[in-house]
Amino acid sequence: MPEPMNEHARWFMEQWTAALAAAIDSMTEERPEVQFAADSATPAGEGPAEEGALCWEQGFQGIPQPAVWVTAPQSTWRSLGERTLRAAGIEAAEPADARNTYLEILNQSLAATAQAIGMRMAKEVACERGAERPSPGPAAQHGSVTLRFPDGSLTLVVDLSADLLAALASPPAAGDMPSEDAEAHPADPAPPVPAPAAARPMEVLLDVELPVSVSFGRTQLPIKEVLKLTTGSIVELNRSLNEPVDVVVNNCVVARGEVVVIEGNYGVRIHQIVSRQDRLRSLR
Repeated sequence: MPEPMNEHARWFMEQWTAALAAAIDSMTEERPEVQFAADSATPAGEGPAEEGALCWEQGFQGIPQPAVWVTAPQSTWRSLGERTLRAAGIEAAEPADARNTYLEILNQSLAATAQAIGMRMAKEVACERGAERPSPGPAAQHGSVTLRFPDGSLTLVVDLSADLLAALASPPAAGDMPSEDAEAHPADPAPPVPAPAAARPMEVLLDVELPVSVSFGRTQLPIKEVLKLTTGSIVELNRSLNEPVDVVVNNCVVARGEVVVIEGNYGVRIHQIVSRQDRLRSLR
């Protein structure tokens, strides 16, 4: 039977899972139900049990590193990444894009947790540079997290270091404690740790590469006509010479314009940006 989480590990898990749910909600408009529990620890160095799992190691400023490891099975990081990209209108996401999007969600949740740790310790705490690792390091507490969506559940594994728990158990340093004068005139209560900004989804997608093509027109031919095509054959399209061409991004028409020549290369001068409704219709 796994040992129950101590109060400091439970506090960390409460802060982090709340921040994780808020980050997912801000990017997908789907807020999962989150539950966590103590789990049997996996010996360090054995590596993730599932092939393709992603183990992220994170440290916090002022706490001996590393402090926490979050391990996501491939099914979890791909699903969270793809959910986020679908919410932004990208239906077919590459695994690398899904991975990077998942890491953005994870980093947002850890950054919010660092702020909560700073408030608990009465000093500024920020995330140090994290890194992907083949397996978690030695952990004092080991837990599992379940994210429940209407269409299914996802799991994560979290390992907390002894140094992190010791830091959470330590009272603020004397220099950080409020003075007697401050106690006589207490300040307003500290504001709650802000949730990740809802505008971040577009930042996540800025480096995602998408195929861009220009469509001059379309036509349909019977197979027998296709087999008759030879050098010099002419295929008539469903677009006249004066009609604008379509600019297609990821199989979706996003704009229309005219073909121009720039220094010997073809280009398109944009005349019209297609409305959201028309873009959705072009995907069907």
